[in-house]
Amino acid sequence: MDKKSIMIDMDEVIVVGRFSDYLVDFLGNVNFENLHTQNRQDLIKGREEEFKKIYKYKNLYKNNNGDYIEPLPNCVDVIKELNKIHDVYIVTSYIWKEDVIDAATNLKNKYEYLHYWFPFIDTNKFIFMTNKTKIKYDIGIDDRISNLQSCNKKLLFTEFRNKNITDEELKDKGIIRVNNWLEVENKIKEGV
Repeated sequence: MDKKSIMIDMDEVIVVGRFSDYLVDFLGNVNFENLHTQNRQDLIKGREEEFKKIYKYKNLYKNNNGDYIEPLPNCVDVIKELNKIHDVYIVTSYIWKEDVIDAATNLKNKYEYLHYWFPFIDTNKFIFMTNKTKIKYDIGIDDRISNLQSCNKKLLFTEFRNKNITDEELKDKGIIRVNNWLEVENKIKEGV
């Protein structure tokens, strides 16, 4: 089997962090299933500074007890197996891409979370960047279609922002939908 490069997104693919919880705390009840935007940050347009004053230093990847949030089911085991035979890269972006200073705390928290749950991946393969199309990979696993453009094989992880995209639309773009990590494992074993 040829060794493949695999790009894996972090947020909503490896872990569902607490950003949505903080948005609900700030805004009240939010129905993310009916959200008509790609970015949850759009919900606080015009109130970003007010939100940041309260939440920008909170760790999105720890619970109220200070423990790391569990990754999605089967995620760690599947990635561990993939890493044994492929080059696995975790590629994640900033929460506040236009403000790197505010993002610095979040990037540190992301790094520590990844290092905690994925000690078997070389930390040089944790990549922090906003435009994921700048690097080409054999296989991409992401919840945003736009982040899969530079991947030969594309796996779209189902999440609120993409669940209304039809199978036909995905097929036209050469994208395969996956709903969990066991499906990811099976698709990669099948050669995607």
